[in-house]
Amino acid sequence: MTGTHRPQTARDAARHGPALKQERAFQTRALILDKAAELFSESNYRSVSMQDVADRVGMTKGAVYFHFRSKEALAAAVVACHYERWPPVVEEIRNGGLSPLEAVEELLDRAALAFRDDPIMQAGTQLQLDRDTINAELPAPYVYWTNLLTDLLDAARAENQLRTGVRPDSAARALVAAFFGIQHISHTLTRHGDIVGRWQELRELFFHSLRA
Repeated sequence: MTGTHRPQTARDAARHGPALKQERAFQTRALILDKAAELFSESNYRSVSMQDVADRVGMTKGAVYFHFRSKEALAAAVVACHYERWPPVVEEIRNGGLSPLEAVEELLDRAALAFRDDPIMQAGTQLQLDRDTINAELPAPYVYWTNLLTDLLDAARAENQLRTGVRPDSAARALVAAFFGIQHISHTLTRHGDIVGRWQELRELFFHSLRA
């Protein structure tokens, strides 16, 4: 027989079978998360049922329960996915040659776009607002962002980028409050349609007061 390919034997199929099933399960789980996020972001936790998720995905409710044992577990997974989006982005920005203050701007520029375009980001924030109705442990909201921006602003101060008298921790708390405030307003009024414009207005004012 010529050529580099040979027929797949039963042993080959058996060897590749578990890996293929695992990959399909991973893809199905990701699809369920995306569609559940769409539903949670469109309304709220209480009004979404597992049947709604199954209908949106196009599978049976039992198939959804196979991947997520409860609606609480599904909601917690969406929130976890929301936070998992950011460490790779932060690492990319830190390695991109930007100054610390420029990195803060770039990070929040990307966050504004993500809130406009990414249902996982939208749903993660909505579910944090609904946390009192979810019987699952969720990360404390805003803490991750406050700590991250404090670190970056500390580095900016070390490089003399901050205006005299600006405290990195206070500035980080104020920036998080302002950014997530406009995020909430934009969600309420336009379903995040105008968040990028609102952030551009805030960024101009805020960084003028921060920059040395």
